[in-house]
Amino acid sequence: MENTKELTEHSSRVERKRRDSFGMFDGYDSCSEDTSSSSSSDESEEEVAPLPSSLPIIKNNGQVYTYPDGKSGMATCEMCGMVGVRDAFYSKTKRFCSVSCSRSYSSNSKKASILARLQVAGKPPTKKSKVLQKQPLVAKLAAYAQYQATLQNQAKTKAAVPVEGFSWGNYINSNSFTAAPVTCFKHAPMGTCWGDIAEGVRVEVPNTDCSLPTKVFWIAGIVKLAGYNALLRYEGFENDSSLDFWCNICGSDIHPVGWCATSGKPLVPPRTIQHKYTNWKAFLVKRLTGAKTLPPDFSQKVSESMQYPFKTSMRVEVVDKTHLCRTRVAVVESVIGGRLRLVYEESEDKTDDFWCHMYSPLIHHIGWSRSIGHRFKRSDITKKQDGHFDAPPHLFMKVKEVDAAGEWFKEGMKLEAIDPLNLSAICVATVRKVLADGYLMIGIDGSEAADGSDWFCYHATSPSIFPVGFCEINMIELTPPRGYAKLPFKWFDYLRETDSIAAPVKLFNKEVPNHGFHVGMKLEAVDLMEPRLVCVATVTRIIHRLLRIHFDGWEDEYDQWVDCESPDLYPVGWCQLTGYQLQPPAPQSSRDSQSSSSKQKKKAKSQQYKGQKKMTSLQLKEELLDGEEYSFLQGTSDQESNGSASYYIKQEP
Repeated sequence: MENTKELTEHSSRVERKRRDSFGMFDGYDSCSEDTSSSSSSDESEEEVAPLPSSLPIIKNNGQVYTYPDGKSGMATCEMCGMVGVRDAFYSKTKRFCSVSCSRSYSSNSKKASILARLQVAGKPPTKKSKVLQKQPLVAKLAAYAQYQATLQNQAKTKAAVPVEGFSWGNYINSNSFTAAPVTCFKHAPMGTCWGDIAEGVRVEVPNTDCSLPTKVFWIAGIVKLAGYNALLRYEGFENDSSLDFWCNICGSDIHPVGWCATSGKPLVPPRTIQHKYTNWKAFLVKRLTGAKTLPPDFSQKVSESMQYPFKTSMRVEVVDKTHLCRTRVAVVESVIGGRLRLVYEESEDKTDDFWCHMYSPLIHHIGWSRSIGHRFKRSDITKKQDGHFDAPPHLFMKVKEVDAAGEWFKEGMKLEAIDPLNLSAICVATVRKVLADGYLMIGIDGSEAADGSDWFCYHATSPSIFPVGFCEINMIELTPPRGYAKLPFKWFDYLRETDSIAAPVKLFNKEVPNHGFHVGMKLEAVDLMEPRLVCVATVTRIIHRLLRIHFDGWEDEYDQWVDCESPDLYPVGWCQLTGYQLQPPAPQSSRDSQSSSSKQKKKAKSQQYKGQKKMTSLQLKEELLDGEEYSFLQGTSDQESNGSASYYIKQEP
């Protein structure tokens, strides 16, 4: 009688497996769980053998995933979340991986941890959270899937802005380009928690090579990584690249291996290679043993890294784009990927705006200008508009504290500085005013307005100011003062003629981080002369922490010097991830017309910052840049080393 009962149970189990499997694919199991014949209210527990130690496993950041042995489907432990062979799980309904998990499930404190995994609202549970009542596993999986979908919607990972005629994948593949890794951009989403994502990592993605009416998935490996974008190849294609495809690794359809089993989604091999193997489970076990995949909480980390503290209607102080020497009050109109569209408070039609990143040194909390002695344009609006409120000071980027008590910058000291009105040039400059908290007002020699309206504010630790001789030792073209006739320019002669002294070298920021950039790397970069635009760009030169950024398709005169930690640089795929519009390389027709209209274009771009007052000085700078005697020096001085070697020349006596 007992033997008959055992045979009946075995037959029922085999029949259930058949129902669970994808019969049209030679018995390939879809990894779905059968819960139609059981409910949590009348479950009976039955001990079975523990998980076989001989099963192959994949280790992922300390978490163990056990994969099928070719004979049985998979199950997910409702207590610890472990994925393993279904028949090796504890109880008839296979809800737990071990006796200890089954017993722990009855503990209120443990049930609270399940609530944290399965709650839908997206908020962490409180101590007063009610303990979950027993529910069918399907309901819990559905709740978990909905929770994940909520996180992904919050992160806006589905928002993709296509650029007609341009594809990062095709652009990189056709030219064998390399892209700067995400870890180079600490301010970008996932920049500080990218981890070991690299070539060879396996993920679960939608199977597009399938004729089924429902959405199914398959496992793919990363063949090439370019920023957030990954070139993927389905498992089983070996060296066949015919169905390789690019996708954003932070997208909502990219999951760690094991997600399908946890979510009850089917894994189906692509139709093109369906005939290659009769036992796909055994194939996966062999291929995935020892492989790496995404962290289980990857999508949650993406969502969290795309939560921005700045909100619309916040009031800030920002540089006045028509008079760099002062700030104005502006209101946050929109936030996209951490970039802020600020509308000056006095703009009635909201067209007078300014774009910058929330970590930009150009924005500050209300009251900052007064606290350090910076010029400030008072608004004609006497009181805040309804709904507007001051952004809290702690949201803004903190600058390094400095000790100005001893030897410090003084008015009249000479230095070299990136010209904010022409970011391709490093110019002879002068400290015009020393403000509080380490801030300095800098003027470009020979092209300053009489009223100082074109002075600009740099902090003493800014990577955009340099000691005298920086350009010479690093073979960078130094733009001399307007009207200075004694060429080539020599600092020693100039200091003597102007009866001035150079700012001491020790006052400048000489820290060089291990940034990871290399010449030739692709990225997405803001055109700081028109900061609403994010463009396809290339790193063309590296001088310690200083990067020369070239905008693909445009002439070199539009290049910009940018710090390696600038919040205006982003990984490939950032625009697609955040929903920002990417500007593709200039078409051939535009490049052909640049030589005849480059000066007019450059002047138009510069007007955003300076208005009409600066036009004559900018024209002079363009003439100097066009002259052969000031041609850009290449190659020999490029410092791709990220060390902090001494890179300043000794000042002549």
